[in-house]
Amino acid sequence: MTAEEWIQALAQQLGVESPAPDQIEAILELAGTAAHASERVAAPVTAWLAGTSGRPVSEVNELAKRLAGGPSDQALR
Repeated sequence: MTAEEWIQALAQQLGVESPAPDQIEAILELAGTAAHASERVAAPVTAWLAGTSGRPVSEVNELAKRLAGGPSDQALR
């Protein structure tokens, strides 16, 4: 099963929509920030925290980048 198939199947089982490709990219960016700033286990837990927070992934990405000490998109504006 491909990642796309897995995501679609799980989303269907959960009764939610699958994330759009741009949302998937944002989630992967968030997981990458967490994994590089901490231990690898931080990536999936960070994704879970983002999902349960109710905040947009872009906002959580900004917070994660600041926490990691890297440039956030707002810092580049």
